[in-house]
Amino acid sequence: MNDAPVAAGAVLGVTSSLSGRRWEWRTGEDRVAFGISQKLNVPEIVGRLLASRGVGVEAAANFLEPTLRALLPDPSTLADMDVAAERLAHAVTQGETVAVFGDYDVDGACSAALMVSFLRDLGCEVHFHVPDRMLEGYGPNEPALIGLVARGAKLIVCVDCGTAAAVALSSVAGQADVIVLDHHKAEGPPPSILATVNPNRLDCGSGLNMLCAAGVAFMTAVATVRTLRRRGYFVDRREPDLISLLDLVALATVCDVMPLTGLNRALVCQGLKVMSRRARIGIAALLDVTQARDKLNAFTCGYALGPRINAGGRISQADLGVRLLLSTDRVEALALAERLDSINRQRQEVEAGILDAAFQSAEAQIAAGNAVVVVAGEAWHPGVVGIVAGRIKERLNRPACVAGIADGIAKGSGRSVPGLDLGAAVIAARQAGILETGGGHAMAAGFSFRAEREAEFKAFLNERLSAASALPDSVALTVEATLSVPGATTDVARAVERLAPFGAGNEEPVLVLHRARVLRADRVGKDSASVRMFVEGEGGGPRLKAMLFRAREGRLAEALLARGEGLPLHLAGHLRAEEWNGSVSPCFIVTDAAMA
Repeated sequence: MNDAPVAAGAVLGVTSSLSGRRWEWRTGEDRVAFGISQKLNVPEIVGRLLASRGVGVEAAANFLEPTLRALLPDPSTLADMDVAAERLAHAVTQGETVAVFGDYDVDGACSAALMVSFLRDLGCEVHFHVPDRMLEGYGPNEPALIGLVARGAKLIVCVDCGTAAAVALSSVAGQADVIVLDHHKAEGPPPSILATVNPNRLDCGSGLNMLCAAGVAFMTAVATVRTLRRRGYFVDRREPDLISLLDLVALATVCDVMPLTGLNRALVCQGLKVMSRRARIGIAALLDVTQARDKLNAFTCGYALGPRINAGGRISQADLGVRLLLSTDRVEALALAERLDSINRQRQEVEAGILDAAFQSAEAQIAAGNAVVVVAGEAWHPGVVGIVAGRIKERLNRPACVAGIADGIAKGSGRSVPGLDLGAAVIAARQAGILETGGGHAMAAGFSFRAEREAEFKAFLNERLSAASALPDSVALTVEATLSVPGATTDVARAVERLAPFGAGNEEPVLVLHRARVLRADRVGKDSASVRMFVEGEGGGPRLKAMLFRAREGRLAEALLARGEGLPLHLAGHLRAEEWNGSVSPCFIVTDAAMA
């Protein structure tokens, strides 16, 4: 590995790669990198990568080996937590019927499954309800809440929703107590209910605003068990296995794009270990259906499991994900997993039917000088507009809102870029009377508006998020080290893996193979959408396998298939240790390239 210079110049002079990006260095202090390597006896590259992420010498051990013992805070730091734990403990000791009201995304499904399984394990009768996206919309609604009370619920626990549902929740006042376990941004005081546990409520000083709802639910389970323990409830009873719930927390944290640092890092690391045991029948069935054979990681959660659990809530039956995660019957679980896999393929087809038109409109808006993209179309399915918004955001590097219009009402979702709080802007638009509904958090939001107010909404966001106009048209590629092809060994790949799990806030390191020659390149995979190649250093030496995914078209794929026209290339991407038939070898995942 070559030392990455601290200078601000472009990496290897690349100011416009084959995908049009500038390559920039991300560096840390050399003394910190050396201190980490020396103190922890880890390879130099590990120290350098940690230093470039701002991890200090004292924090490095907990980063590499995150444990809940070291990183889990006292749940009581969360506002209303003690009240919630006491009420849940009362429900357990009194054998009350409890209802869990969830949401239709992965975090909502995991949060609901966590609370349902936790309370059932403690002996409660538990019902759950997930609202239909099309018929009920997001969050608690009066008919559903009253229905849960009619089924005997004395306590209703809303997960991943409820912070902004004061009116709906008031419909069961005096009939059932309500607890909200949420993480969405609050715009005022919490609703007048028993407890609102939300690190993003305005008066919560816990500092745990990076938790997803499943993380909040897990903290609540910890607090409830502690309360029951203090009451002597477990003197002659088995305590629930809280660690077994961490697979749900890991899945939700990754899929809700929460930062994989600090406490979240510990929750995901431990959760992936739990998931690998395949004890949760529903997740095991989904892994089998997706043919996920590699070691489980954050990528498995985000790209194999998450989209399928999401699929039911997007375009089909909203509670399919929760039912799968709660299933205790292997035959039922396999049937549910196969159904969600099929629905996900349908979702991809629906999404593809919207993408081209949405992209064309978005590009025209950016060309016209807009800072933010707002596009809407007749009959666009509300269940996929959030995915389309994410695709636009990734391609254009701008906050993007996409909506489907039906009966004069546009319902949509938005995705933002780091540093621009879309949730706050959407809430402000609703408070200004532009939107019918609206809420969310910094990186994502949901909303609805009357179709004739689309231009007004667009103008409001352009003013509120005007800083987006200064963003480059494409995101610069941040590189952390360069190495030669012979230097891309299995040992180096294993060393880089020490920093996993990778995701938001802890991205997989981008390395550059300098002056590599492509010896052979072929299209492979479904629809020939990937390129497999073998490369060597300019001076020869061992060959290295490399892959380019999502490569149906574009300059990057064309250049690799043409083998750089005989010229050396700088290849940017991720170095991974690939296991196959009991052997391990390095593989380089190409994300960009430039002519050397």
